[in-house]
Amino acid sequence: MSRRPGTRPHGQIRQSQLITSFGPGAMLDLPNHSVVVGGLDSWSTGGEEIVEPRLVEKLKSLFDPPLTMLKLHGPPPDPDDPTAPQTGITAWQFPEWFITQDVDTEASRGTIRARMLVHRRMLTKGKFIDDRKKKRSVVPVRFVRACRNGHIGDIDWYSFAHGGETDCRRQLWIEERGTTGDLSEVWVRCECGRGERSMLQASERTVSLGHCDGNRPWLGPYSKERCGEPNRLLIRTASNAYFPQLMSVISLPDRNETLREAVETVWDFVGEVEDLEMLRYERKKAKVHKVLEPYSDEEVLDEVQIRRGHSLQQQKSIKQAEMETLMASKEELGDDRPDGNFYARTLSREVWNAPWMKKIERIVLVHRLREVMAQVGFTRFEAVSPDIDGELEMGVRRAPLAREVTWLPAIETRGEGIFLQFSSDEVKKWVNRTDVIARGKRLLAGYDAWKDNHNNATKKFVEAGGLLPYVLFHSFSHLLLTAVALECGYPASSIRERIYAIPHVGFGVLLYTGTSDAEGTLGGLVQVGRRIHEHVRNALELGQLCSNDPVCAQHEPANLHERRFLHGAACHGCLLISETSCEQHNEFLDRALVVPTVDNLGIEFFKLA
Repeated sequence: MSRRPGTRPHGQIRQSQLITSFGPGAMLDLPNHSVVVGGLDSWSTGGEEIVEPRLVEKLKSLFDPPLTMLKLHGPPPDPDDPTAPQTGITAWQFPEWFITQDVDTEASRGTIRARMLVHRRMLTKGKFIDDRKKKRSVVPVRFVRACRNGHIGDIDWYSFAHGGETDCRRQLWIEERGTTGDLSEVWVRCECGRGERSMLQASERTVSLGHCDGNRPWLGPYSKERCGEPNRLLIRTASNAYFPQLMSVISLPDRNETLREAVETVWDFVGEVEDLEMLRYERKKAKVHKVLEPYSDEEVLDEVQIRRGHSLQQQKSIKQAEMETLMASKEELGDDRPDGNFYARTLSREVWNAPWMKKIERIVLVHRLREVMAQVGFTRFEAVSPDIDGELEMGVRRAPLAREVTWLPAIETRGEGIFLQFSSDEVKKWVNRTDVIARGKRLLAGYDAWKDNHNNATKKFVEAGGLLPYVLFHSFSHLLLTAVALECGYPASSIRERIYAIPHVGFGVLLYTGTSDAEGTLGGLVQVGRRIHEHVRNALELGQLCSNDPVCAQHEPANLHERRFLHGAACHGCLLISETSCEQHNEFLDRALVVPTVDNLGIEFFKLA
């Protein structure tokens, strides 16, 4: 639905929520309507373009075929000027089936409470008028059908109630045959007396709801596509109804302008360079050496490749480029100016040196940073997160945001952070320990059990050989985030993490503020970073004991009864944090890798003494 010029909108929502929670295809309850948010084709223009070339290049490659042109725009703003052009987002009414709010006393029997199930075409000005000319208020039904490809639609209630195709069009009823609200107590009954069925049958992994017809109501009329997947029951307000698929990057300092000028100056010498060996030969020449001295061989070669139309930098993963930048900083990196995108300074080891910090090589205080996050698509029932390198998989089944994608919605957040770099030599020694390898096999068994239960599981954690280091530093990050949040002045939900576990590059953790308003720039994280050794110790002590021990510490990842396949020693009492802060939806966690637990496995990476 869209509003007429000069009228108030049907509802309002924060711009950042349109990326993270209520993007195209999401179901939303407005004050007077239940809707599905329209696709990008129905969004008005007006959102500012967000420039982040590194992210755009990654996003282009995710589409089949890859896109040649793509832009990022913020969601359309709500203009303060009433004379300004109208902006907004179209939303389509969904679902089209409703139930009456009042219980029908004549149809109810004993403890059974019956309400009419009616279609939108049977309503008059939002009310249902029954046979006795009584006006009844209605609310949208909470049950819909969906498939794993993101398609969604109304349940064929007549066919469901009768157990198959039927010509009956008598009145349908929703009956509650109990007081708990459980699906087994919710029944659909037809007035003809030949059809009734429990909603529990709809929730079973059968074809009781038929096969998907490829309905995509968020893209407007005539947008169906071929599907055929079995329909599954979906509750409109359930947490698994919508998972946006997001990709984000940290804006890195721009050295390109001076580098481009330098390469241009010596182009006659380096223009035909094909590899690092040829470049090193050219750099021995006095003029070339003087001009290119501030830059590494890799940076120069990458700029040469860019001028030819293909870049080595673009072949690097998102996190690899960020990790290399953070590791390369000596004293400071970026420009210290109020409107800058990135500025970081290395904290002297004399400030934070302590026995328990021996395996940490560097602390970098990031005074300013900018994160750009874009939505690529969405899934239902199961979330698909970026892998440990920050990349989204190509070929993953995701629902589209528009019929033809020419731009994607994005937001930029500004804030600050703390980066901790760990000793690669210490990590390699730890990973090769016999007892650590044994623990890794138990975690891997849980991962394999999880894959058996998820058809779209990714294997990148195992193939990259980064499972153990990633789980180690991911668990450490959660402990440190919890400890830091007690003193930094930010709520824990506004601090986010970025885990770098790239064996051939390095290992690190970045904690940063992830909000789009002024709350991200208060300086609290940088101030806490000056006493980071104290907070690391608090975090390690915090992880040694959980309120759910010994059950938590002795949890077996492959346990089919608990079905917490991606957890080692981890639960809500110790490691789990707000999902807005975690980059892996609170999965791949095990504090036994970080500190000794009551199970005393002796596999911890850190030593307090």
